Amino acid sequence: MGKILKFNPAQVLSIGFLILIFVGALLLMLPISTNDGHELSFIDAIFEATSAVCVTGLVVVDTGTTFTVFGQCVLLFLIQTGGLGFMTIGVIIAIFLGKNIGLKGRLMIQESLNQLSLEGMVRLVKFIIFFTFLFEAIGALFLAIRWTTDFGFPTSIYYGIFHSISAFNNAGFDIMGDYRSITGYAGDFTVVFILTSLLLIGGLGYTVILDIWRKKFSGKLSLHTKLVLWITAFLIILPTILLFVLEFKNPGTIGPLSLKDKILGAYFHAVVPRTAGFNSLNMSELTLSTQFVTMILMFIGGGSGGTAGGIKVTTFIIILLAVWNLIRGNDDINIMERRIPKELVYRAFAITVYSLGIVSLISFILTLTEDAPLNVILFEVISAFATVGMSLGITPDLSPVGKVVISLLMFIGRVGPLTIAFALAKKHNKLPYKYAEEKIMIG
Repeated sequence: MGKILKFNPAQVLSIGFLILIFVGALLLMLPISTNDGHELSFIDAIFEATSAVCVTGLVVVDTGTTFTVFGQCVLLFLIQTGGLGFMTIGVIIAIFLGKNIGLKGRLMIQESLNQLSLEGMVRLVKFIIFFTFLFEAIGALFLAIRWTTDFGFPTSIYYGIFHSISAFNNAGFDIMGDYRSITGYAGDFTVVFILTSLLLIGGLGYTVILDIWRKKFSGKLSLHTKLVLWITAFLIILPTILLFVLEFKNPGTIGPLSLKDKILGAYFHAVVPRTAGFNSLNMSELTLSTQFVTMILMFIGGGSGGTAGGIKVTTFIIILLAVWNLIRGNDDINIMERRIPKELVYRAFAITVYSLGIVSLISFILTLTEDAPLNVILFEVISAFATVGMSLGITPDLSPVGKVVISLLMFIGRVGPLTIAFALAKKHNKLPYKYAEEKIMIG
């Protein structure tokens, strides 16, 4: 039958995402998926499907008014599958059918979930499925109860389910209509608390959640879990204060709000760039300073192995620690009475340089194809690469080339960093010799 092509886990992961995107795009192009007068072009369908599968949230058409319930359910399926990872779904189906998961299957799970060890992959998948559905169900219930007075029954239940799944998977899709996102709930403590809780839990990473669950009584959390929790808290508190100060008198954002609503608005906007995509403020009215802070938060992202994007908080802290220790003249990077292996430092710098290179290249391309200020283009590019979904309003007006480029960037942002991190984690045979050392001048 000829030579059978064998793909490695990274290739299977990429191909699987591409197939899912293509099938999703075809479904979204069906007449049953869109309301009258809202027929999608192939490029727009690919863009929407890519955004959903890559849990980004950037849209070229309004989700609430363009898509029928069927079309919205297609998006919801793509979001759930993209957030969990199609390999996770495949494992659950295999377990349900009574099939064993072989070594290749476990390698694919490891690649999909960005894990460094093969141990306990199937148990991890079971845990992911259980806690994902548990948190999504709890979020949907409370949102449905809150929205019953606004939308009535059963619309409130449907809205609760959709936004809970979208939030936990850090997708940022909403069906409020007219590109409003949740701007009408900027001062609603219940909605803000539920959505941000789902965003943060989903963005921490399944490894962190599992570690907390297993050691909830002993308190002996791993260094990874401690770092993710501490840095996440820091990246919530400091940006909340900054955004509160920067936007305090801005009449287009939190300026006209009461003190309580100002605090809620600043807090929500500090959480969503990592990497949810919801917005309760008018993005186009943000000050340049707030846009800059938001871009930094988007680029950093959330925890590894979860639904968030970006370079990840652990990559960020390792780079900061490396620079700090270099300044102090230390050879080792120590934190919390533990030493960070140097190969992790190299990996962190590699991922960051790769990410900066991709963002720079795509930004340059869009300056040639789009009629928009550089800050707007850069914001869009970082948002797409970090799978955030926030925008300053350029997305619906992107040229066909721009839509294709941003779609590709969302795919790279979702699959690329995982694949690179996995590839860098593999052990390669060292050369049996070393070249002569020679110094060069830097700085």
